[in-house]
Amino acid sequence: MREVRAAGGLITRPGAAGDLEVLVVHRSRYGDWSFPKGKLDKGETFEDAALREVAEETGLVCRLVTELAAIRYRDAAHRPKIVRYWHMVPVEGDIDDYVYNKEIDDLRWVPIEQAPALLSYRHDREVLAGLDAAGGQ
Repeated sequence: MREVRAAGGLITRPGAAGDLEVLVVHRSRYGDWSFPKGKLDKGETFEDAALREVAEETGLVCRLVTELAAIRYRDAAHRPKIVRYWHMVPVEGDIDDYVYNKEIDDLRWVPIEQAPALLSYRHDREVLAGLDAAGGQ
């Protein structure tokens, strides 16, 4: 069975209180909180897919900071899947301008220390822990 390839981002910004915030998305189809991500298009690199998916799912144009841990699991169709993540920072756009749709019905900046309690999946919490360990800036 062919491995599903996907990429996404953990987008951070300084919060109003000086703490670091991370952006999480709510996917109505799954009823979950996660990080923006999606499958690679034919011929697309992981980096390009991560930036495209983040823009599509958040309305933010970002720049890559550093690659984080990749995760592997079986998707809902039991196919092997790899998701590579990057720490990103926004360079253009505002989530307040994002038009919710059938895929993403909520976006939220969350203080990084509160994000694990909101995230639906253990593997997302593990990627976030890697960001926190890397200093997250």
